[in-house]
Amino acid sequence: MQAIDPDAVGDVHAVWADAVAAPEWAGPPVWVHGDLHPANVAVSDGTLLGVIDCGALFAGDPAWDLAAAWVLLPAGATARFFDAYAHADEAAIRRARGLAAMKSLLLMLMGQNGDRSRPRGKPNWGPAGRAALDRVLKGV
Repeated sequence: MQAIDPDAVGDVHAVWADAVAAPEWAGPPVWVHGDLHPANVAVSDGTLLGVIDCGALFAGDPAWDLAAAWVLLPAGATARFFDAYAHADEAAIRRARGLAAMKSLLLMLMGQNGDRSRPRGKPNWGPAGRAALDRVLKGV
């Protein structure tokens, strides 16, 4: 599995550059999981049952967890998520989208490592990362 389509590199860079250019989180640090992705949530019939693996728990910018809108939710759900959440301003959404791009690439890399039987590789993570990156790049 190719980590990323060479034609998409510029689009990923643009998303990251926009996130970096967004105003920083000015509020007090909040508790965030920091590593929300499909392997760290328990779901049954589309309902979230729980969040696991809190090894990346820290206090900081809520954009870290808001990135889950692209990494965990199906295409088309991101706008509804942010409308319902109602506490994320445009800067937080921009930062979250950049973090979602980064997390997507990491999932794809872990999948690629699994496909190549490398230590700690996770072959089933690649497709989840690819789908998340597609949502990030489409903005949905």
